[in-house]
Amino acid sequence: MDGYDPASLLKAATTLREGELVVFPTETVYGLGADAFNPIAVAKIFELKKRPHFDPLIVHIAHMQSVEKLVLNVPAQARRLMERFWPGPLTIIMEKQGMVPDIVTAGLKTVGVRMPSHPVALALIKALGRPVAAPSANPFGYMSPTKAGHVARMFADRVPLILDGGPSTHGIESTVVSVRGDTVYVHRYGAVPLEEIERVVGDLQEKEKGSICEAPGELPYHYAPHARLVIIRSQEDIRTSESGFLAFKNPEREPLSKHVRVLSAEGDLREAAAHFFSHLIELDQEGVDVIYAERVPEIGLGRAIMERLRKAAQKHTARA
Repeated sequence: MDGYDPASLLKAATTLREGELVVFPTETVYGLGADAFNPIAVAKIFELKKRPHFDPLIVHIAHMQSVEKLVLNVPAQARRLMERFWPGPLTIIMEKQGMVPDIVTAGLKTVGVRMPSHPVALALIKALGRPVAAPSANPFGYMSPTKAGHVARMFADRVPLILDGGPSTHGIESTVVSVRGDTVYVHRYGAVPLEEIERVVGDLQEKEKGSICEAPGELPYHYAPHARLVIIRSQEDIRTSESGFLAFKNPEREPLSKHVRVLSAEGDLREAAAHFFSHLIELDQEGVDVIYAERVPEIGLGRAIMERLRKAAQKHTARA
């Protein structure tokens, strides 16, 4: 359904209010949403995605004042981040209020909150009048959808309603941080580069590896295509023509791979991030056994892209 159509938005809000799921666009990726205060509805997200219950969800809001209903207090550093990056692709983990269902937070005392900037997402949350819990609208562990058509192919008719808001602008998920006292910890690289966050709150700390999963994307493998994914330094490392090649920028010569997608002709990281999941999904749909993915520079959004590539590659390594 057209996400910009008022009648479609009203129907979507009614669907959520009745305890059903709705797919909606955000500026990062498409989300699979439920009324965040309805634990039975939220349970349907885990069931449909086959998502483990220890993996918490992000709660989406449309008004700054809604934060007070979700968290016990807003640390000063968190408030600085909210003022600078909301609405936008930054999720902030804070200590939760008791009214937030445990199924949303995987039983943790914290909750991840963000205010999306996509007009359809904001309109839907406002029409519902309640926060929306939503992970990416994909089967657990698979790549995140950036177009309504991706979701339709992944879930067919198993989702009551899909709001189409066009391609996602950023193309990768939100950056996730937590705030403890004056310290800000990074849980997931995402659409807001760390350099921009550091300009607001100073030096960041990496979340300790192997600790409790407090945010989506923290598991050892994630974001993976069905095909085996191999990270390479250049197209010279491609070993078979019956493969897919995810190139960072325009190749200097024709690659060996039969199926090729270029993230950014000129090597622009923002453009590369916007195309990342969409191009990877397209290559996976070609039915190849292996996808070769060219490394990107690990600066700015390149960190987020490489984090996802490594986790995708790790899925098949873990099974070997």
